[in-house]
Amino acid sequence: MNSPLARKRVIVAGTAFGRLYLQALARAHDRYQLVGILSRGNAYSKACAEHYGVALYETVEQVPDEVDIACVVVRSGATGGAGADLAQQFLRRGIHVLQEHPVHHREIAACMQAARQGQAAYAVNTLYPNILAIRRFLAVAAYLRDQQGLAYIEAACNSQVAYPLLDILGRLAGGLRPWSFTAPAPTVGEHPFTRLDARFNGVPISLRVQNQVHPKDPDNHSFLLHRLEVGCEAGVLSLGDTHGPVLWNPRLHALRDSTDRLIMAGPGSERLAGPTMVLLDPHVPLSYRQVFNQVWPDAVSVALDELCRDIDEPSRRLHSGVWATEVAMAWREMSNLIGMPALIEPPVPRALPLAELQAVADAVQPPCGDHTAQLLGALPF
Repeated sequence: MNSPLARKRVIVAGTAFGRLYLQALARAHDRYQLVGILSRGNAYSKACAEHYGVALYETVEQVPDEVDIACVVVRSGATGGAGADLAQQFLRRGIHVLQEHPVHHREIAACMQAARQGQAAYAVNTLYPNILAIRRFLAVAAYLRDQQGLAYIEAACNSQVAYPLLDILGRLAGGLRPWSFTAPAPTVGEHPFTRLDARFNGVPISLRVQNQVHPKDPDNHSFLLHRLEVGCEAGVLSLGDTHGPVLWNPRLHALRDSTDRLIMAGPGSERLAGPTMVLLDPHVPLSYRQVFNQVWPDAVSVALDELCRDIDEPSRRLHSGVWATEVAMAWREMSNLIGMPALIEPPVPRALPLAELQAVADAVQPPCGDHTAQLLGALPF
């Protein structure tokens, strides 16, 4: 057995999305040691094993017992793969498992049973809740919920990342149960987004899902990944994109004078002196390359750290499994309502130069420079 300070020995099954797990382990080498790759032995997997200087295994039986954690980054039965079967084989041997989403709730139940048999920890990694910007968003939203409660949540995503969105929504609402979904609203003409309402733990939610997929290029052609907004008595907290920024808009509220007019300046308008918007998350990634090379691998390491807490504290394991099961069940219910994604085959999207967009925005100027602000400041209201 490892001492508490020893690095966990980890194997990664799968080298497609599993590349991010390999990068995560390299970045978190102080806590984890990559000791092998499980794959069918294709050329890319062999190159990965050679690059990281680790063994390449083709079956679970070949993996040595000294491995602490197996990251199963192979499609599960929910998407036509054998990931859940691999996870169960590892778990029965007493090897802890972190499995990449999506996973059907019946497969999660089978994995939890295998985990009990092997006295191992099992967790489903939905990745996106562990991204730094979303963790900050969730932390501030939890503060708002504790202070004032949440009046509503609005969310948008692509159907490819709807599973983790439901995990995020459950965390925002302080729990998934009881949950409910309404039937999708009808659209006028062709529209890329399907709209439906939901309620998690009593919080009303409005959802927009881009339920479209390119059959030959399913990882592309999303208008967005996630966009979120929560409202409370004091204002609105929003997440501009999966990777930030986190924005706070204090609620506009002006007192009235004896003539029933809003007080816009002078005594009684102190509340209006604050900013209309505050940037709470300044560390927005500079590029998608940075997202792939740093942000997502760091999110994987957060999930691994959470799994290690379950390893060290077995009493946590049931809660982790129940939460993963509820997310999977809510995903299945919503997926049944919105139906199969519409198949689209658009061309490669044309990029627009950022400099040109900025130039267009910069060309719009105030009509009178600072004179307007000075004039308003001088008016007696």
